[in-house]
Amino acid sequence: MTRTVKQDRAVRTRAALIRAGAEVFGECGFAGASVTKIADRAGLTLGAVYFHFKSKEELARLIVAEQPKLVVPPQPSQGLQHAVDVTLTWAYQLLDDPVLIAGARLVMDQDQFVPPEENSHQQWTQILLKDFQVAERRRELRAGADIQAIARLIVSTCTGAQMHAYMESGRADLPHRVEEMWQVLLPGIAVPSAAKKLEFGEDRGRGR
Repeated sequence: MTRTVKQDRAVRTRAALIRAGAEVFGECGFAGASVTKIADRAGLTLGAVYFHFKSKEELARLIVAEQPKLVVPPQPSQGLQHAVDVTLTWAYQLLDDPVLIAGARLVMDQDQFVPPEENSHQQWTQILLKDFQVAERRRELRAGADIQAIARLIVSTCTGAQMHAYMESGRADLPHRVEEMWQVLLPGIAVPSAAKKLEFGEDRGRGR
């Protein structure tokens, strides 16, 4: 077997374990998941799991860390529109992406496997903060807007929105809740001319 074939097999095995882990974490939570359940779901041996991941903590940590990389808006944008697009893309993908669903389930258990400075709240806050820095330079925000506080508020609101959406609609109305959040917040943080130019809807989250 050539090195390339071995590498390809390793990549496929790792991907299968990440997906299986995401499905098990999404269904059972961190405490209810086990390496055995993940191996069984992937159709692999325990040895295969431990070859790629030392523990379920390491796999859970990877799933949380990889969340932002999966959320790529389908249309190019900058500043305030990009912040809107990121949250909408996240909301639409969370409807059926097993890795994002696992991240949503693991959000309350992060203290068991992720250092505080690396948790998903911090990750998403930093992503939105960069968008608001661009928005500030583009003069899309009201004078004196506290962009760090706004970024934290949006992350907290989205986190709460997905929890309530899960309980009340199986997350089916999460995109609507995210749009609703923006419609409430925008008058207080954006200049009217910038707010009027923003686009919403499924096109911004799923693409055409």
